[in-house]
Amino acid sequence: MDNLSLYTQINSLPEHLKKEVMDFVEFLKLKAEKSKKQNSKKERQFGVLKGKIKISSSFDAPLDDFNEYMQ
Repeated sequence: MDNLSLYTQINSLPEHLKKEVMDFVEFLKLKAEKSKKQNSKKERQFGVLKGKIKISSSFDAPLDDFNEYMQ
């Protein structure tokens, strides 16, 4: 639907319905702004998980399951 036909349709409405259309347009604009804010990427905070992840001291040690392949 192009702008001219939309304008024509809205212009043919009674005044009280034009007000409802205007309210709905405002609602859609607010909804679009809210959606845009939610979809924007947040900046990463480095170090947020510091101290929450622990790596075992034997992390780099060879696994017993692979002994026969490592000989």
